[in-house]
Amino acid sequence: MRCLVAVLLLVSAARAQPALGETQFPNSGAPEAQEPFLQGLLLLHSFEYDDARLAFQHARRLDPGFAMAAWGEAMTHNHPVWQQQDRDAARAALAGVSTEGLTARERDYLASLDVLYGDGDKETRDDRYAEALRLLAADYPDDLDARSLYALALLGTAHEGRDVATYMQAAAVAEDVFAANPRHPGAAHYLIHAYDDPVHAPLGLRPARVYADIAPAASHALHMPSHIYFALGLWEEVRVMNQRSYDAAKRGTDARGEALNGHGWHALWWWHYAATQLGDPALADSLLAVAETHHAEAPTGPSMAHVVRIRAQHALGVDAPAAILSRPPPPDDAGVTTLAIDALARGLAMRSQGRDIQDEIAHLERAIDAAGEVPWAARAAALMLTAAHRTAEGDAESALALLQEAARLETDAPLTFGPPAPVQTANEALGIALLASCRADEAADAFRASLARQTHRRQSVDGLAAAGAPRDCP
Repeated sequence: MRCLVAVLLLVSAARAQPALGETQFPNSGAPEAQEPFLQGLLLLHSFEYDDARLAFQHARRLDPGFAMAAWGEAMTHNHPVWQQQDRDAARAALAGVSTEGLTARERDYLASLDVLYGDGDKETRDDRYAEALRLLAADYPDDLDARSLYALALLGTAHEGRDVATYMQAAAVAEDVFAANPRHPGAAHYLIHAYDDPVHAPLGLRPARVYADIAPAASHALHMPSHIYFALGLWEEVRVMNQRSYDAAKRGTDARGEALNGHGWHALWWWHYAATQLGDPALADSLLAVAETHHAEAPTGPSMAHVVRIRAQHALGVDAPAAILSRPPPPDDAGVTTLAIDALARGLAMRSQGRDIQDEIAHLERAIDAAGEVPWAARAAALMLTAAHRTAEGDAESALALLQEAARLETDAPLTFGPPAPVQTANEALGIALLASCRADEAADAFRASLARQTHRRQSVDGLAAAGAPRDCP
């Protein structure tokens, strides 16, 4: 029977990785494989899935029979908060794994993957996996990783978007872990996700303040505090954290000779948005140039999606139409959301120059018709774009009706995280149109609805102030 590694060894390994956090995970792997295994586990808790996979694979090379390293590798193929899963890759990682000589706890961990990657549709498996993790955490109450992963599994059951009751249930689990081990990266990380909205964000300040110190070697850990700062409108803090996150991601990809990864692009996007909210056009200009360079050097689908978002928010947030109009539109296979973001920003930029936008409307409508499932943001973008055209034609009432429909879609949609999609909130666009029609009280309500989802967004704050100011209206 394989010998259970002493907890003391695992504590030493945890302390050898202070840049990723601390945890203990007794297991039956060989002593020489413990350090990469623990590194993989800590990276897993910070959603550094690619690096975590490499660490678990390293542990398996040092100990080919290391069942829990296979478990860890399989876990890197499930991204609960992002609603992503590669079941085939996970099953391949588990192929041939033996449970002989394992403890009951290790067998229970492996059995939970039979649920997560078993038969049935993903939503059903996610729900059953959360229940399996609840039982695992109950059976081993001293296992902080089991409890942390249970909190994450709960977040993964919010299939229709943010669900407050589910997220608060996850927070309650993660809070206990955070109290037991304030250096546990999963506890701080999952609390930030649970509290990531304008109402609950103050509760997330405590884990946000410490997560970057817990795991500064993880780019995502440097980004995540900005979710709380974003929800609270703390734009300088958003700028700082995303600059650090981008720098960490770039150092890692440069060292591996790779193009900027998703974490780096995500941080760059949020960093640029913070620049627009801080009213710093020079910083925004420089970050747009960085994004264009990255995309030109390694054009991919994800880089296209991000550079389009950065161009769009630059065009509207810095009043720089050339940011979007000097570039060709994305290819038709870029995805309907990316096409909608580009079309709306491009159309609004063209309207600011007095140009006709009927071709942009038609192009977006074709993309929507060709798409299977159309996100609300793409539908809202089409309504907002058509409203801009109707306004240009002098049909203000028709434009208002379209914007009111877009605003309803936005208000009814689950809360999203980060910069608004599509580029400008629908309620903000409605508020601007209502102001132009001298309906200041209704405009103020629209701006307040915008700010309920995008706290302290500069353009909506300015709009609300304008709605309360004296106006020369008939």
